Amino acid sequence: MADERMQDSELTPEFWGGRYQTGETGWDLGTPSPPLMHLHQSGQIEPCRVVVPGCGRGWEVTWLAAQGYTVTGVDFSAEALAIVDLRARAEGLKVTLVQSDVLAPVAALHGQFDLVFEQTCYCAIDPLRRADYVTAMHRLLIPGGTLAGLFYACKGDGGPPFTTTPEAVREQFSAHFEVGQLALTDHSHERRSGEEWLGLFTRR
Repeated sequence: MADERMQDSELTPEFWGGRYQTGETGWDLGTPSPPLMHLHQSGQIEPCRVVVPGCGRGWEVTWLAAQGYTVTGVDFSAEALAIVDLRARAEGLKVTLVQSDVLAPVAALHGQFDLVFEQTCYCAIDPLRRADYVTAMHRLLIPGGTLAGLFYACKGDGGPPFTTTPEAVREQFSAHFEVGQLALTDHSHERRSGEEWLGLFTRR
């Protein structure tokens, strides 16, 4: 079933743009991810150059910008990026927005970031292409840069979202990252409580 759904949608810009047009965005919390806010508020991450892959409506993009980060949001969907742009302008925030396939980010972004913040992007990717995602995130970061990721071990079959396990995440990212913290977070939104694993990985 999952394979059939992947073939049907192909997870293209048109697929994701259509979801925003029809309002089928159940992953969108309407607020920045609580574990991200906790990472900042606890001092585990600090203002730097950060990229948010698959940023969607960009709640994390604008929140990070308001905290003093230099933020770039990347998404397949022009519709989603237009929403981020409108909110950033309304809030007087400077952000950079790039329409791109996160599995093949434009070369100008390579090696430009100290931090990747990932949430609900990895789980939206065809599991057969997750190695490509790991490679892409490695390319975006400077050596020694950090990937802060929320990995969604959601219930159910098919996707997106596609579920994962902490063991699979550790195995996949170990090719290019030192996998440090990876544990169930106590700070999830109530809709995702008990299903999110928070990781802090260092780019080799």
